[in-house]
Amino acid sequence: MEPISLETATPLAPKIPEIAISEPTVVPTSTPRPPGLEKNAIRISLRASTVDSVFAGIYTSIVTGILLSNFLVELNASPVIFGMLSSIPMLVNLIQPLGAYLSERTTSRFRYSLLTNVTARLVWLFLVIGIAALSFGYINSQQLIVLTLVIVLFSNMSQGLGNASWLSWMAVLVPRQLRGRYFGLRNSVTSLTNLICIPIAGIAVSKWPGGTLQAYGVLVLFAILSGLISIGCQYFKVDVNPQNQQTSILGSFVKNAISKDTENSSHPTVTQAETTKNDTQFAPDSSAIKSILNNFNFLMFLLYEGFQMFACNLSAPYFILYMLDTMHLDVSLVTLYGSVQAGANLVMLILWGKLSDKIGNRPILILVGVLLALIPLFWLGIDINVFSLWLWLPLLHMLIGGVWAAINLCNNNMQLGIAPVKQRSIYFAMAAAVSGASGALGTTIGGLIAQNPSLGGLPAVFVVSFVFRLGAIIPLFFVQEPQRSSLTQVIQTLWIFRKKVVEN
Repeated sequence: MEPISLETATPLAPKIPEIAISEPTVVPTSTPRPPGLEKNAIRISLRASTVDSVFAGIYTSIVTGILLSNFLVELNASPVIFGMLSSIPMLVNLIQPLGAYLSERTTSRFRYSLLTNVTARLVWLFLVIGIAALSFGYINSQQLIVLTLVIVLFSNMSQGLGNASWLSWMAVLVPRQLRGRYFGLRNSVTSLTNLICIPIAGIAVSKWPGGTLQAYGVLVLFAILSGLISIGCQYFKVDVNPQNQQTSILGSFVKNAISKDTENSSHPTVTQAETTKNDTQFAPDSSAIKSILNNFNFLMFLLYEGFQMFACNLSAPYFILYMLDTMHLDVSLVTLYGSVQAGANLVMLILWGKLSDKIGNRPILILVGVLLALIPLFWLGIDINVFSLWLWLPLLHMLIGGVWAAINLCNNNMQLGIAPVKQRSIYFAMAAAVSGASGALGTTIGGLIAQNPSLGGLPAVFVVSFVFRLGAIIPLFFVQEPQRSSLTQVIQTLWIFRKKVVEN
Protein backbone atom coordinates (compact mmCIF):
# COMPACT_ATOMS: atom_id res chain seq x y z
CA MET A 1 0.00 0.00 0.00
CA GLU A 2 1.46 3.34 -1.05
CA PRO A 3 0.44 6.71 0.42
CA ILE A 4 -1.28 9.20 -1.83
CA SER A 5 0.71 11.59 -3.94
CA LEU A 6 -0.11 15.19 -4.64
CA GLU A 7 -1.45 14.29 -8.05
CA THR A 8 -3.92 11.65 -6.79
CA ALA A 9 -5.16 13.31 -3.61
CA THR A 10 -8.93 13.02 -3.10
CA PRO A 11 -11.06 14.34 -0.21
CA LEU A 12 -11.86 12.06 2.72
CA ALA A 13 -15.40 10.92 3.32
CA PRO A 14 -15.71 12.09 6.96
CA LYS A 15 -16.69 15.73 7.23
CA ILE A 16 -14.12 17.60 9.28
CA PRO A 17 -14.34 21.37 9.86
CA GLU A 18 -12.27 23.07 7.20
CA ILE A 19 -9.31 25.21 8.13
CA ALA A 20 -8.68 28.25 6.02
CA ILE A 21 -5.21 28.13 4.50
CA SER A 22 -3.89 31.25 2.90
CA GLU A 23 -1.99 30.72 -0.34
CA PRO A 24 1.65 31.73 0.14
CA THR A 25 3.91 32.96 -2.61
CA VAL A 26 5.81 30.02 -4.06
CA VAL A 27 9.00 30.27 -6.08
CA PRO A 28 8.19 29.21 -9.65
CA THR A 29 9.54 25.83 -10.72
CA SER A 30 10.29 24.34 -14.06
CA THR A 31 7.11 22.26 -13.96
CA PRO A 32 3.82 24.26 -13.88
CA ARG A 33 1.33 23.25 -11.22
CA PRO A 34 -2.46 23.72 -11.22
CA PRO A 35 -3.49 26.58 -8.89
CA GLY A 36 -4.54 25.46 -5.41
CA LEU A 37 -2.99 22.01 -5.69
CA GLU A 38 -0.77 22.46 -2.64
CA LYS A 39 -3.61 24.01 -0.67
CA ASN A 40 -5.92 21.06 -1.38
CA ALA A 41 -3.22 18.51 -0.64
CA ILE A 42 -2.51 20.04 2.75
CA ARG A 43 -6.20 20.31 3.60
CA ILE A 44 -6.68 16.61 2.80
CA SER A 45 -3.66 15.71 4.92
CA LEU A 46 -4.93 17.71 7.88
CA ARG A 47 -8.37 16.12 7.62
CA ALA A 48 -6.80 12.67 7.52
CA SER A 49 -4.69 13.48 10.58
CA THR A 50 -7.79 14.67 12.42
CA VAL A 51 -9.69 11.47 11.65
CA ASP A 52 -6.56 9.55 12.68
CA SER A 53 -6.71 11.27 16.09
CA VAL A 54 -10.25 9.94 16.70
CA PHE A 55 -9.32 6.28 16.37
CA ALA A 56 -5.96 6.80 18.06
CA GLY A 57 -7.83 8.41 20.95
CA ILE A 58 -10.03 5.32 21.33
CA TYR A 59 -6.96 3.09 21.33
CA THR A 60 -5.06 5.22 23.84
CA SER A 61 -7.98 5.68 26.24
CA ILE A 62 -8.31 1.90 26.61
CA VAL A 63 -4.68 0.73 26.82
CA THR A 64 -3.53 3.58 29.11
CA GLY A 65 -4.83 5.66 31.98
CA ILE A 66 -7.77 4.78 34.18
CA LEU A 67 -8.82 1.54 32.51
CA LEU A 68 -5.34 0.01 32.54
CA SER A 69 -4.83 1.15 36.14
CA ASN A 70 -8.14 -0.43 37.18
CA PHE A 71 -7.09 -3.66 35.44
CA LEU A 72 -3.93 -3.78 37.56
CA VAL A 73 -5.85 -2.93 40.72
CA GLU A 74 -8.09 -5.93 40.03
CA LEU A 75 -4.92 -8.04 39.81
CA ASN A 76 -3.82 -6.69 43.23
CA ALA A 77 -0.78 -4.88 41.85
CA SER A 78 1.39 -3.03 44.37
CA PRO A 79 2.21 0.71 44.27
CA VAL A 80 5.65 -0.23 42.98
CA ILE A 81 3.98 -1.73 39.89
CA PHE A 82 2.09 1.49 39.32
CA GLY A 83 5.35 3.42 39.59
CA MET A 84 6.88 1.14 36.98
CA LEU A 85 3.79 1.49 34.78
CA SER A 86 4.22 5.27 34.80
CA SER A 87 8.00 5.13 34.37
CA ILE A 88 8.11 2.84 31.34
CA PRO A 89 6.54 5.24 28.79
CA MET A 90 8.91 7.97 29.94
CA LEU A 91 12.05 5.85 30.07
CA VAL A 92 11.55 4.53 26.55
CA ASN A 93 11.69 8.12 25.32
CA LEU A 94 15.44 7.62 25.60
CA ILE A 95 15.13 5.52 22.46
CA GLN A 96 13.72 8.41 20.44
CA PRO A 97 17.14 9.68 19.24
CA LEU A 98 17.68 6.24 17.71
CA GLY A 99 14.23 6.46 16.14
CA ALA A 100 15.07 9.88 14.72
CA TYR A 101 18.30 8.53 13.25
CA LEU A 102 16.55 5.55 11.66
CA SER A 103 13.66 7.62 10.31
CA GLU A 104 16.01 10.09 8.61
CA ARG A 105 17.62 7.15 6.76
CA THR A 106 14.28 6.08 5.25
CA THR A 107 12.61 7.45 2.14
CA SER A 108 9.03 7.60 3.45
CA ARG A 109 7.55 8.99 6.65
CA PHE A 110 4.40 6.95 6.01
CA ARG A 111 6.13 3.57 5.66
CA TYR A 112 8.26 4.20 8.74
CA SER A 113 5.15 5.15 10.72
CA LEU A 114 3.41 2.01 9.45
CA LEU A 115 6.26 -0.19 10.69
CA THR A 116 6.58 1.30 14.17
CA ASN A 117 2.92 1.93 14.98
CA VAL A 118 1.49 -1.36 13.71
CA THR A 119 4.00 -3.19 15.90
CA ALA A 120 3.04 -1.03 18.89
CA ARG A 121 -0.65 -1.87 18.43
CA LEU A 122 -0.43 -5.57 17.66
CA VAL A 123 1.71 -6.40 20.69
CA TRP A 124 -1.41 -5.86 22.85
CA LEU A 125 -2.84 -9.08 21.42
CA PHE A 126 -0.59 -10.88 23.90
CA LEU A 127 -2.51 -9.27 26.77
CA VAL A 128 -5.77 -10.68 25.40
CA ILE A 129 -4.11 -14.09 25.26
CA GLY A 130 -2.82 -13.58 28.82
CA ILE A 131 -6.28 -12.72 30.16
CA ALA A 132 -7.67 -15.86 28.51
CA ALA A 133 -4.83 -17.92 30.01
CA LEU A 134 -5.63 -16.51 33.48
CA SER A 135 -9.30 -17.44 33.06
CA PHE A 136 -8.38 -21.05 32.27
CA GLY A 137 -5.84 -21.25 35.09
CA TYR A 138 -2.67 -21.50 32.99
CA ILE A 139 -1.07 -18.45 34.66
CA ASN A 140 -1.64 -16.53 37.91
CA SER A 141 -2.33 -12.84 38.48
CA GLN A 142 1.30 -11.96 39.27
CA GLN A 143 2.46 -13.49 35.99
CA LEU A 144 -0.20 -11.52 34.15
CA ILE A 145 1.02 -8.33 35.84
CA VAL A 146 4.55 -9.01 34.61
CA LEU A 147 3.23 -9.77 31.11
CA THR A 148 1.32 -6.47 31.16
CA LEU A 149 4.45 -4.51 32.04
CA VAL A 150 6.42 -6.27 29.28
CA ILE A 151 3.69 -5.42 26.76
CA VAL A 152 3.66 -1.79 27.89
CA LEU A 153 7.45 -1.73 27.51
CA PHE A 154 7.55 -3.15 23.97
CA SER A 155 4.55 -1.12 22.81
CA ASN A 156 6.05 2.12 24.03
CA MET A 157 9.47 1.25 22.63
CA SER A 158 8.02 0.70 19.17
CA GLN A 159 5.95 3.84 19.41
CA GLY A 160 8.94 5.78 20.73
CA LEU A 161 10.93 4.86 17.64
CA GLY A 162 8.28 6.61 15.52
CA ASN A 163 7.33 9.66 17.59
CA ALA A 164 10.07 12.00 16.37
CA SER A 165 9.42 11.06 12.75
CA TRP A 166 5.67 11.66 13.13
CA LEU A 167 6.21 15.09 14.67
CA SER A 168 8.65 16.02 11.90
CA TRP A 169 6.08 14.85 9.35
CA MET A 170 3.41 17.06 10.90
CA ALA A 171 5.84 19.98 11.09
CA VAL A 172 6.12 19.83 7.30
CA LEU A 173 2.40 19.41 6.67
CA VAL A 174 1.05 22.08 9.03
CA PRO A 175 1.89 25.67 8.00
CA ARG A 176 3.47 27.66 10.79
CA GLN A 177 0.70 30.25 10.97
CA LEU A 178 -1.91 27.52 11.53
CA ARG A 179 -0.16 25.36 14.10
CA GLY A 180 -1.96 26.69 17.15
CA ARG A 181 -5.33 26.57 15.46
CA TYR A 182 -4.91 23.16 13.86
CA PHE A 183 -3.35 21.32 16.79
CA GLY A 184 -5.97 22.92 19.03
CA LEU A 185 -8.67 21.46 16.76
CA ARG A 186 -6.95 18.07 16.51
CA ASN A 187 -6.43 17.79 20.26
CA SER A 188 -10.03 18.87 20.81
CA VAL A 189 -11.25 16.02 18.62
CA THR A 190 -9.11 13.64 20.67
CA SER A 191 -10.53 15.06 23.89
CA LEU A 192 -14.08 14.69 22.58
CA THR A 193 -13.27 11.07 21.76
CA ASN A 194 -12.02 10.51 25.30
CA LEU A 195 -15.06 12.32 26.68
CA ILE A 196 -17.33 9.79 24.99
CA CYS A 197 -15.17 6.68 25.09
CA ILE A 198 -13.83 6.62 28.67
CA PRO A 199 -17.15 6.66 30.58
CA ILE A 200 -18.72 4.14 28.18
CA ALA A 201 -15.73 1.84 28.61
CA GLY A 202 -15.83 2.33 32.38
CA ILE A 203 -19.49 1.33 32.56
CA ALA A 204 -18.81 -1.66 30.33
CA VAL A 205 -16.00 -2.85 32.62
CA SER A 206 -18.12 -2.33 35.72
CA LYS A 207 -21.25 -4.07 34.40
CA TRP A 208 -19.80 -6.81 32.17
CA PRO A 209 -21.38 -10.18 33.08
CA GLY A 210 -18.08 -12.06 32.77
CA GLY A 211 -16.23 -9.80 35.19
CA THR A 212 -13.91 -6.81 34.89
CA LEU A 213 -10.89 -8.77 33.63
CA GLN A 214 -12.82 -10.38 30.79
CA ALA A 215 -14.40 -7.05 29.94
CA TYR A 216 -11.00 -5.40 29.69
CA GLY A 217 -9.81 -8.15 27.33
CA VAL A 218 -12.71 -7.43 24.98
CA LEU A 219 -11.97 -3.69 25.15
CA VAL A 220 -8.30 -4.29 24.31
CA LEU A 221 -9.36 -6.15 21.16
CA PHE A 222 -11.52 -3.17 20.20
CA ALA A 223 -8.62 -0.83 20.97
CA ILE A 224 -6.27 -2.76 18.67
CA LEU A 225 -8.79 -2.53 15.83
CA SER A 226 -9.20 1.21 16.38
CA GLY A 227 -5.43 1.66 16.49
CA LEU A 228 -5.00 -0.09 13.15
CA ILE A 229 -7.72 2.07 11.58
CA SER A 230 -5.94 5.19 12.84
CA ILE A 231 -2.77 4.07 11.07
CA GLY A 232 -4.79 3.47 7.91
CA CYS A 233 -5.90 7.10 7.98
CA GLN A 234 -2.26 8.13 7.54
CA TYR A 235 -2.42 6.64 4.04
CA PHE A 236 -4.36 9.76 2.99
CA LYS A 237 -1.68 12.15 4.22
CA VAL A 238 0.86 13.47 1.75
CA ASP A 239 4.02 11.44 2.23
CA VAL A 240 7.36 13.14 2.89
CA ASN A 241 10.76 11.81 1.90
CA PRO A 242 13.28 12.78 4.62
CA GLN A 243 16.13 12.31 2.14
CA ASN A 244 14.90 14.76 -0.44
CA GLN A 245 12.32 17.14 0.99
CA GLN A 246 13.55 20.07 -1.10
CA THR A 247 12.69 18.34 -4.37
CA SER A 248 9.07 17.65 -3.47
CA ILE A 249 6.35 20.10 -4.40
CA LEU A 250 4.94 20.10 -0.88
CA GLY A 251 8.38 20.59 0.65
CA SER A 252 8.98 23.66 -1.51
CA PHE A 253 5.54 25.02 -0.68
CA VAL A 254 5.82 24.65 3.09
CA LYS A 255 9.41 25.85 3.30
CA ASN A 256 8.45 29.07 1.53
CA ALA A 257 5.43 29.45 3.81
CA ILE A 258 7.62 29.00 6.89
CA SER A 259 10.25 31.36 5.51
CA LYS A 260 7.58 33.95 4.86
CA ASP A 261 6.36 33.74 8.42
CA THR A 262 9.85 33.72 9.92
CA GLU A 263 11.47 36.52 7.95
CA ASN A 264 8.30 38.64 8.02
CA SER A 265 8.72 39.72 4.41
CA SER A 266 6.03 40.04 1.75
CA HIS A 267 7.48 37.94 -1.08
CA PRO A 268 10.35 35.76 0.09
CA THR A 269 12.47 33.58 -2.14
CA VAL A 270 14.04 30.53 -0.56
CA THR A 271 16.46 28.57 -2.67
CA GLN A 272 17.86 25.16 -1.91
CA ALA A 273 21.27 26.67 -1.31
CA GLU A 274 19.90 29.12 1.23
CA THR A 275 17.98 26.38 3.02
CA THR A 276 21.07 24.22 3.20
CA LYS A 277 23.03 27.16 4.55
CA ASN A 278 20.53 27.93 7.29
CA ASP A 279 19.69 24.37 8.36
CA THR A 280 22.37 21.71 8.61
CA GLN A 281 21.36 18.31 7.31
CA PHE A 282 20.48 15.86 10.06
CA ALA A 283 23.43 13.67 10.91
CA PRO A 284 23.99 11.20 13.70
CA ASP A 285 27.57 12.42 14.21
CA SER A 286 28.96 15.05 16.54
CA SER A 287 27.71 17.91 14.32
CA ALA A 288 24.11 17.32 15.38
CA ILE A 289 25.05 17.17 19.07
CA LYS A 290 27.22 20.26 18.68
CA SER A 291 24.30 22.08 17.08
CA ILE A 292 22.11 21.32 20.09
CA LEU A 293 24.81 22.24 22.62
CA ASN A 294 25.36 25.58 20.89
CA ASN A 295 21.63 26.35 20.81
CA PHE A 296 21.14 28.16 24.15
CA ASN A 297 17.47 28.74 23.41
CA PHE A 298 16.77 25.04 22.94
CA LEU A 299 18.87 24.11 25.97
CA MET A 300 16.73 26.39 28.14
CA PHE A 301 13.62 24.74 26.71
CA LEU A 302 15.10 21.32 27.52
CA LEU A 303 15.77 22.46 31.08
CA TYR A 304 12.20 23.70 31.42
CA GLU A 305 10.61 20.56 29.97
CA GLY A 306 12.83 18.18 31.95
CA PHE A 307 12.26 20.07 35.19
CA GLN A 308 8.51 20.19 34.58
CA MET A 309 8.25 16.45 33.81
CA PHE A 310 10.21 15.61 36.94
CA ALA A 311 8.01 17.85 39.09
CA CYS A 312 4.70 16.64 37.63
CA ASN A 313 5.55 12.95 37.87
CA LEU A 314 6.45 13.21 41.52
CA SER A 315 2.73 13.11 42.22
CA ALA A 316 0.62 12.68 39.06
CA PRO A 317 0.92 8.86 38.67
CA TYR A 318 -0.58 8.33 42.13
CA PHE A 319 -3.78 10.34 41.71
CA ILE A 320 -5.69 7.51 39.98
CA LEU A 321 -4.23 4.91 42.33
CA TYR A 322 -5.41 6.98 45.29
CA MET A 323 -8.98 7.05 43.99
CA LEU A 324 -9.14 3.37 43.00
CA ASP A 325 -7.12 1.75 45.79
CA THR A 326 -7.19 4.07 48.80
CA MET A 327 -10.65 5.60 48.36
CA HIS A 328 -12.04 2.38 46.78
CA LEU A 329 -14.09 4.31 44.23
CA ASP A 330 -15.88 2.34 41.52
CA VAL A 331 -14.16 2.46 38.15
CA SER A 332 -17.29 3.91 36.54
CA LEU A 333 -17.10 6.91 38.88
CA VAL A 334 -13.38 7.40 38.24
CA THR A 335 -13.95 7.25 34.49
CA LEU A 336 -16.70 9.86 34.95
CA TYR A 337 -14.05 12.16 36.43
CA GLY A 338 -11.85 11.32 33.46
CA SER A 339 -14.70 12.30 31.18
CA VAL A 340 -15.06 15.64 32.99
CA GLN A 341 -11.32 16.20 32.54
CA ALA A 342 -11.56 15.35 28.83
CA GLY A 343 -14.49 17.73 28.46
CA ALA A 344 -12.55 20.59 30.02
CA ASN A 345 -9.61 19.73 27.79
CA LEU A 346 -11.89 19.83 24.75
CA VAL A 347 -13.38 23.22 25.58
CA MET A 348 -10.09 24.87 26.46
CA LEU A 349 -8.05 23.55 23.54
CA ILE A 350 -9.85 25.75 21.04
CA LEU A 351 -9.35 28.79 23.27
CA TRP A 352 -5.67 28.04 23.89
CA GLY A 353 -5.09 27.36 20.20
CA LYS A 354 -6.50 30.73 19.10
CA LEU A 355 -4.77 32.55 21.95
CA SER A 356 -1.37 30.98 21.21
CA ASP A 357 -1.62 32.18 17.59
CA LYS A 358 -2.24 35.70 18.88
CA ILE A 359 0.20 36.14 21.77
CA GLY A 360 2.58 33.20 21.44
CA ASN A 361 3.08 30.09 23.53
CA ARG A 362 5.49 31.24 26.26
CA PRO A 363 3.09 33.65 28.04
CA ILE A 364 0.44 30.91 28.17
CA LEU A 365 2.92 28.35 29.57
CA ILE A 366 3.97 30.76 32.31
CA LEU A 367 0.36 31.46 33.26
CA VAL A 368 -0.82 27.86 33.36
CA GLY A 369 2.46 26.80 34.99
CA VAL A 370 1.34 28.53 38.17
CA LEU A 371 -2.02 26.72 38.07
CA LEU A 372 -0.24 23.44 37.38
CA ALA A 373 1.85 23.93 40.50
CA LEU A 374 -1.24 24.36 42.68
CA ILE A 375 -2.90 21.10 41.59
CA PRO A 376 -1.01 18.78 44.02
CA LEU A 377 -2.01 21.02 46.93
CA PHE A 378 -5.67 20.74 45.94
CA TRP A 379 -5.46 16.95 46.31
CA LEU A 380 -4.66 17.40 50.01
CA GLY A 381 -8.30 18.31 50.61
CA ILE A 382 -9.72 15.12 49.06
CA ASP A 383 -11.65 12.76 51.34
CA ILE A 384 -14.51 10.26 51.09
CA ASN A 385 -17.51 12.52 51.52
CA VAL A 386 -20.27 14.02 49.40
CA PHE A 387 -18.45 17.35 49.01
CA SER A 388 -15.28 15.71 47.69
CA LEU A 389 -17.01 13.19 45.45
CA TRP A 390 -19.48 15.50 43.73
CA LEU A 391 -17.86 18.94 43.82
CA TRP A 392 -14.17 18.96 44.72
CA LEU A 393 -13.05 16.07 42.49
CA PRO A 394 -15.05 17.19 39.40
CA LEU A 395 -13.75 20.76 39.72
CA LEU A 396 -10.22 19.51 40.21
CA HIS A 397 -10.40 17.34 37.10
CA MET A 398 -11.80 20.28 35.13
CA LEU A 399 -8.79 22.32 36.19
CA ILE A 400 -6.39 19.52 35.27
CA GLY A 401 -7.99 19.14 31.82
CA GLY A 402 -7.84 22.86 31.06
CA VAL A 403 -4.25 23.26 32.27
CA TRP A 404 -2.87 20.27 30.39
CA ALA A 405 -4.67 21.35 27.22
CA ALA A 406 -2.53 24.48 27.24
CA ILE A 407 0.69 22.74 28.24
CA ASN A 408 0.52 19.96 25.64
CA LEU A 409 -0.46 22.32 22.84
CA CYS A 410 2.01 25.10 23.62
CA ASN A 411 4.93 22.78 24.40
CA ASN A 412 4.54 21.16 20.97
CA ASN A 413 4.26 24.53 19.27
CA MET A 414 7.35 25.78 21.08
CA GLN A 415 9.34 22.77 19.91
CA LEU A 416 8.18 23.28 16.33
CA GLY A 417 9.23 26.92 16.46
CA ILE A 418 12.60 26.51 18.15
CA ALA A 419 13.99 23.45 16.35
CA PRO A 420 15.76 24.02 12.98
CA VAL A 421 13.70 22.82 10.02
CA LYS A 422 15.99 20.03 8.81
CA GLN A 423 17.13 18.91 12.27
CA ARG A 424 13.69 18.64 13.83
CA SER A 425 13.75 14.88 14.25
CA ILE A 426 16.89 14.84 16.39
CA TYR A 427 15.79 17.93 18.33
CA PHE A 428 12.39 16.38 19.07
CA ALA A 429 14.03 13.11 20.02
CA MET A 430 16.42 14.80 22.43
CA ALA A 431 13.57 16.72 24.04
CA ALA A 432 11.58 13.51 24.46
CA ALA A 433 14.59 11.69 25.88
CA VAL A 434 15.30 14.40 28.46
CA SER A 435 11.66 14.74 29.52
CA GLY A 436 11.23 10.96 29.63
CA ALA A 437 14.27 10.37 31.83
CA SER A 438 13.27 13.26 34.10
CA GLY A 439 9.70 12.02 34.38
CA ALA A 440 10.82 8.49 35.22
CA LEU A 441 13.13 9.84 37.90
CA GLY A 442 10.28 11.89 39.35
CA THR A 443 7.97 8.87 39.43
CA THR A 444 10.61 6.77 41.21
CA ILE A 445 11.35 9.40 43.85
CA GLY A 446 7.65 10.11 44.35
CA GLY A 447 6.97 6.42 44.88
CA LEU A 448 9.73 6.12 47.47
CA ILE A 449 8.39 9.09 49.42
CA ALA A 450 4.77 7.91 49.17
CA GLN A 451 5.58 4.46 50.58
CA ASN A 452 7.75 5.74 53.40
CA PRO A 453 5.74 7.22 56.30
CA SER A 454 8.90 8.60 57.90
CA LEU A 455 9.34 10.85 54.84
CA GLY A 456 5.79 12.15 55.07
CA GLY A 457 3.96 9.75 52.75
CA LEU A 458 1.58 10.97 50.08
CA PRO A 459 1.00 14.47 51.55
CA ALA A 460 4.75 15.09 51.42
CA VAL A 461 4.78 14.02 47.76
CA PHE A 462 2.14 16.62 46.94
CA VAL A 463 3.99 19.41 48.74
CA VAL A 464 7.35 18.58 47.15
CA SER A 465 5.71 18.38 43.75
CA PHE A 466 4.19 21.83 44.27
CA VAL A 467 7.60 23.37 45.02
CA PHE A 468 9.30 21.78 42.01
CA ARG A 469 6.45 22.67 39.67
CA LEU A 470 6.85 26.31 40.60
CA GLY A 471 10.60 26.11 40.03
CA ALA A 472 10.05 24.60 36.57
CA ILE A 473 8.61 27.92 35.34
CA ILE A 474 11.91 29.80 35.82
CA PRO A 475 13.74 28.49 32.68
CA LEU A 476 10.81 29.66 30.53
CA PHE A 477 11.83 33.28 31.11
CA PHE A 478 15.08 32.57 29.23
CA VAL A 479 13.42 30.88 26.23
CA GLN A 480 13.07 33.18 23.23
CA GLU A 481 10.08 32.18 21.14
CA PRO A 482 10.36 33.04 17.42
CA GLN A 483 8.32 36.12 16.55
CA ARG A 484 7.24 36.56 20.16
CA SER A 485 5.38 39.74 21.05
CA SER A 486 6.57 42.24 23.58
CA LEU A 487 4.92 42.35 27.01
CA THR A 488 2.94 45.44 26.04
CA GLN A 489 1.69 43.78 22.84
CA VAL A 490 0.72 40.66 24.77
CA ILE A 491 -1.33 42.68 27.28
CA GLN A 492 -3.04 44.63 24.48
CA THR A 493 -3.83 41.43 22.57
CA LEU A 494 -5.20 39.76 25.69
CA TRP A 495 -7.43 42.75 26.39
CA ILE A 496 -8.85 42.74 22.84
CA PHE A 497 -9.27 38.94 22.96
CA ARG A 498 -11.12 39.21 26.28
CA LYS A 499 -13.53 41.81 24.86
CA LYS A 500 -14.31 39.58 21.87
CA VAL A 501 -14.97 36.58 24.13
CA VAL A 502 -17.32 38.66 26.35
CA GLU A 503 -19.18 40.07 23.32
CA ASN A 504 -19.71 36.59 21.86
